[in-house]
Amino acid sequence: MKFGAQDFARFLREPSSRIEAVLCYGPDAGLARERALLLARAAVPDLADPFRSSELSPAALLAEPQRLEDEARQWSLSGGRRVIFVREAGDSLAPLMKRFLEAAEKEKEQKNAGAFIVVEAGELGPRSALRRLFEERPSGAAIACYPDSERDLGALIRETLSAQRIRLSRDAEAYLLGHLGGDRLLTRSELEKLALYAGEGGAIGLEEARAVVGDSALLSLDDAVLAAAEGDGRALERALDRVIAEGASPVGAVRALLRHFLRLHAIAAERASGKPAEGALRAARPPIFYKQMESWKKQLSQWSEKGLRETLQRLNDAELAMKKTGFPAETLLREAFFAVACRARVEKERGSPRE
Repeated sequence: MKFGAQDFARFLREPSSRIEAVLCYGPDAGLARERALLLARAAVPDLADPFRSSELSPAALLAEPQRLEDEARQWSLSGGRRVIFVREAGDSLAPLMKRFLEAAEKEKEQKNAGAFIVVEAGELGPRSALRRLFEERPSGAAIACYPDSERDLGALIRETLSAQRIRLSRDAEAYLLGHLGGDRLLTRSELEKLALYAGEGGAIGLEEARAVVGDSALLSLDDAVLAAAEGDGRALERALDRVIAEGASPVGAVRALLRHFLRLHAIAAERASGKPAEGALRAARPPIFYKQMESWKKQLSQWSEKGLRETLQRLNDAELAMKKTGFPAETLLREAFFAVACRARVEKERGSPRE
């Protein structure tokens, strides 16, 4: 069966005895790992207990196909149900997992409960054999793990910092929304670092947020976004190579470019209403980083309203394609960024209105 967010939360509160294994998959590896741990702890509160928790690699399972069933039937020496993790799974495990789930369903009819299996995988398209297996079998469930939406990310930021009574300025929150969210575990790590920096009962402004949350991966993504928006293909290629090498989420990267164009479109609307370009840029919230101001001026002078509007639609379509199609996310990422860069060059050549 398919698990949505609400189904997942309900399962954690009241685990169903019908479900023998759950697949956590998607481009957000951190969220997949977080959900896998939550599932495991729902069955085994102390995962440090070696008698109740174990991990099997895909290579080990493929080398010994019977091993999963053997491990699942073992009784814990300390009592209680066991949990077995299978990480970095792929479609090669689908036949093996099919046999396991079928056997588990037969044993369930005989009231013999085995171990609870938690499987982690990366991006799996709709045609993935492993994904379809977990979605279709009555004893299996699958939950997709995509980067947090802006709404969910905002809630996570406020929840994490308010737990230590840390005040967050609106500009700082906007900055965090634009620079986090590609990987749940990385987001939590950055927020914990920020909370430690502020201290309980402290305050975080824009400068503090920039000082703490500004690692190389985020800076590379900023470079890629600016290069795409200016139409600088060479700079974009170098920056995107760094972004991908540093493990950034493709969905998160496309969202960062989308957020940039939403801001640029809003600033362009201010200019169109009669406000001088310099004033519109300086009034932007969160404030534009002073080192990026010249790039923003170039973009504002070259992009037309129609170009901005059509680019926003193009980026929305790219994010949807990453979630709904089976195409490699990295390919779609590069295609989206370079499509924007090409449009930027066209806009520049056409000579959009300048002040």
